[in-house]
Amino acid sequence: MPANDMRRASRPARILAVVITVAASTAAPAARADAIADWNLIASNTINTTAAYPKVTAQELRPVVQVDLATVHVAIYDAVNAIVGRYRPFAVSPTSPTAGASPESAAGAAACAVLYGLFPNRAPVYSNACLPYQAGSPGTAAHVKGVAVGIEVALGILALRANDGRSTVVTYVPSGEPGNFSPSPATPTPVNIFVPFIRPFTMKSASQFRADGPPALGSARYAEDLNEVKAYGGAVSTLRTDEQSEIARFHTEPPPAFWTRNLRQFSSNDHSLAENARLMAMMWVTHADLTIACFESKYHYTFWRPRAAIPAAATDGNDATAADAGWLPFVPTPNHPEYPAAHACTAGGTAEVLKAFYGTKKLSFDFTSTVTGLSHHFDSTDDMVKELQVARIYGGMHFRTSAAHGRVLGMKVGKWVTKNYFRPVK
Repeated sequence: MPANDMRRASRPARILAVVITVAASTAAPAARADAIADWNLIASNTINTTAAYPKVTAQELRPVVQVDLATVHVAIYDAVNAIVGRYRPFAVSPTSPTAGASPESAAGAAACAVLYGLFPNRAPVYSNACLPYQAGSPGTAAHVKGVAVGIEVALGILALRANDGRSTVVTYVPSGEPGNFSPSPATPTPVNIFVPFIRPFTMKSASQFRADGPPALGSARYAEDLNEVKAYGGAVSTLRTDEQSEIARFHTEPPPAFWTRNLRQFSSNDHSLAENARLMAMMWVTHADLTIACFESKYHYTFWRPRAAIPAAATDGNDATAADAGWLPFVPTPNHPEYPAAHACTAGGTAEVLKAFYGTKKLSFDFTSTVTGLSHHFDSTDDMVKELQVARIYGGMHFRTSAAHGRVLGMKVGKWVTKNYFRPVK
């Protein structure tokens, strides 16, 4: 298996070139387009904080960065769009006057009101930034109107997302049969077991885009998948190159930090405030729904990981596999079922949103990782997706079919969202 030819440099992630012409914006000239990136950073820091703040709300008890960022960004989108009027509203059309209102002020007020609603006990993270965006805050008439619009929209979005299902109590009991996922003995409750019960933003149900299922244990496809991971993804491998090892490690940064940082760059370019609000809303609603769909598939099929499958290959009924009792994966394995690969789900959905927004796959951009301290350059969204897929094989965490089917699931969710929501006004 040849290594991916990725060019790297130790530099911050940034968009290097975008092969596309963007339509002129109708947003107010004074609005800062990168304000959307600013609020994304503040919201991400709030959701991902490790500080020991009290945990009272459902979101504080069980934060889900994809879902919580989607809530923030649909509020920003509906607030900005109510003033600018370029796109169809997602859920809330405010009654507050919008003529002459500042879209940038509306974005800030919407973000802040949602954060106060979801994470009231984490206010130290965002309260200073949110001081100008409270009801009654002084400012120009445009600012005051924008704040009123943003707060009204945020309250509507919070009501829409109330009791979203994340508090559902779920237990997992492994069957112990070959092919069935068993959690880590040290952590018997698997990760994100409650996620399939979260109410989607756009999908009809969590199972709407359920993956087709892993290969049968006795199949040739399964044997090929297992033998590939066994050879390339082990802690000790004579076939994995140094470059492949770096690719595997690069993509082990925890997703809440990795994806929020690397996707933020796309809202920090020359697009208008309204366009950036739309892109981030599309992106995070897609991420929220594909995460729900991906984990619904995971806990529907409950397929075992290579770390269990390879040492127990003598029990799988497949003559083309052989057990290796001492086999261990190259990088740590997440504590949830193997199929489908969540990173591939996310990459597939991300690619669809970027393609829909820019009108092309040919985007030139960088991703960074705090694990390796390096930057990976991509000349298209396809290149990014392909690297995410093989990274999970090189790391010994996933089988190839899982990565392929995860990409398809993510693409289906991305297409669903971009074709049915956040559309221009005709």
